[in-house]
Amino acid sequence: MLMADTIIAVENLKKRYDTSDVVRGLTFKVARGECYGLLGPNGAGKTTTIGMLTGLIEPSEGTVHIDGLDLAHHRREAQYQIGFVPQDFAFYPALRGKDNLIFFGRLYGLRGKHLEDRLEAVLNTVMLTRQADQAVAIYSNGMKRRLNIAIGLLHSPKILILDEPTVGIDAQSRSAILEGLESLNREGVTILYTTHYMEEAQRLCQRVAIMDHGSIIALDSPAELIRGIGEQIIRLECDQPLHEETLVAIERVGPVKVVDDNGNILHVKTSDPSKAVGAVIEIMDKAGTRLRSIDILEANLESVFLHLTGRSLRD
Repeated sequence: MLMADTIIAVENLKKRYDTSDVVRGLTFKVARGECYGLLGPNGAGKTTTIGMLTGLIEPSEGTVHIDGLDLAHHRREAQYQIGFVPQDFAFYPALRGKDNLIFFGRLYGLRGKHLEDRLEAVLNTVMLTRQADQAVAIYSNGMKRRLNIAIGLLHSPKILILDEPTVGIDAQSRSAILEGLESLNREGVTILYTTHYMEEAQRLCQRVAIMDHGSIIALDSPAELIRGIGEQIIRLECDQPLHEETLVAIERVGPVKVVDDNGNILHVKTSDPSKAVGAVIEIMDKAGTRLRSIDILEANLESVFLHLTGRSLRD
């Protein structure tokens, strides 16, 4: 994608805690109006990265520019361009939904008619108009998630950064949130989105960056990432690491990639999975190796993620 109009620019971003490198030299750009996915297993560095993008965590090295503003030198102005929706609920449960929005709106500097108009607009966007006068304590999880988003939208930010906004909610609420985000993106709001649900990223995002061990290991559109796998993949989990001669025998079936640190899980690419599965099982039997599981991965973003990291997002 051409970046003629970049709204987020990250250059050599690093975060180090004592001797541990949590984020290792990230460089990427997000185009104005793009929905950009940032995915990775737990511990990959996503949350720390978001913290640095929003100015909540100080980077060890590197720069972040938000709509042309250097975050390190123009923090307040840059942060005002961002609406941040954290994974944890960030409101007061004892207050009504409307009172929460008034409180946070005033923190943003909104007053009078402007505040009233924004309240009406965001309540409509997240479909909470009828529940605005109810105490948040009696909201469902889905309603609370939508209120979180409404607070992030109050000051009409150019960029909306969401950290797993659909965790712990029902399918109907998830669908409502995704439809609302699609509508905001069509209206020109730039979205940076993290999620544990691959189907959400595949649906929403024009591009997806996959992180692991603090680095971006793949970046492209979901369609191109899926196409990059090429053939289908057989995922094998064994009860012990395979001997070299067993791996060599499996290589004759198709290209092999060991995808976990212990050497117990491997992927085999093949154009004929039904034939390949039989051949692999026969090789394992001869080697005396017990299979814990064997799966044929569908061609989707989840299989891309598993192939690149060896782990599911929930690991």
